[in-house]
Amino acid sequence: MSGGPADDPAARPVPGTTAETETDTGREAAGSGPAVSRAEFDSVFASVSTWGRWSPADRGAWNRVTTDHVRRAAALVRSGTTVQLGLPWNTRAGPDNSRPALHHMTDLGDVEAPEPATHKDFIAADYHGKAVSHLDALSHVAYRGRLYDGRPAREYVDAGGARFGSVEALGPLVTKGVLLDLPAVLGTDWLEPGHAVRARDVAAAERALGVTIDEGCAVLLRSGRFRRRRELGPWDADAAGAGLHVDAVPLLAGRAIALLGGDGDSDVRPSPVEGVHSPVHALAVAAMGVPLLDNLDLEALSAACAAARRYEFMVVVSPLRVPGGTGSPVNPVAIL
Repeated sequence: MSGGPADDPAARPVPGTTAETETDTGREAAGSGPAVSRAEFDSVFASVSTWGRWSPADRGAWNRVTTDHVRRAAALVRSGTTVQLGLPWNTRAGPDNSRPALHHMTDLGDVEAPEPATHKDFIAADYHGKAVSHLDALSHVAYRGRLYDGRPAREYVDAGGARFGSVEALGPLVTKGVLLDLPAVLGTDWLEPGHAVRARDVAAAERALGVTIDEGCAVLLRSGRFRRRRELGPWDADAAGAGLHVDAVPLLAGRAIALLGGDGDSDVRPSPVEGVHSPVHALAVAAMGVPLLDNLDLEALSAACAAARRYEFMVVVSPLRVPGGTGSPVNPVAIL
């Protein structure tokens, strides 16, 4: 994708980062975009931090979403088309599913007294991975030992769960959603694993798709991961995946988003930051207080948006109410 005009702030590299002082040629050839030093990353972390801004703090950026935001999101509903964004429950082991979800029957209609017969089942998942659509709450990520708002992780998260930033504290979210459909913009089927989406790419996608990322909205990034998986087979998504580069995060922070998600886990992999395996997670969750949606199936939404010729919609996210939970399996719904 071509970069934006030279006077577009969104197209400029983050001040002080390697991207500002070196050309991208050569460095990007290895994938994941230009390298970012730990000192540069810490500078970005400080610049996007919203610590001390909200009460209750453990709702983080969801505090931005008011009843006005909900009404404006509802006004985006025109056809009433609904699209579920969650993946099917994945019980099959594979390169991208090392801890398969569980599902088995507990009652085949032969346990209770006759009439009516009932059938029951059990489900469970170690959902923080690459195979289950889920929400990351603010207790999920700590950086340099600190959760969002500067809370010491060792004091607030233990074997009993999280006492700050739990998924139960978030509640449901209804807001405007924006689909950044990068393959549609680029005229390709998918982004290859390791493709870094830069700030200039986000700004260019906004222009190409006719969308505006603004306060309180949910930004969903489509890389085409699950189309690629269906056509070419699974791969180790921990080792290589398309996603956002660090330099895209200040742009999203400046737009005051409430939620970030995608068909990956938002991070480009391998990480461009030495010693930080998931820099976008650290910036979004621990610095900005922005929960993340990981492993969404955005293929049907991409088709629906293309048919409607618009990439903005109402989105509804309703995580499970798990006291002390660091997140939740979830099946968000987009309504066009």
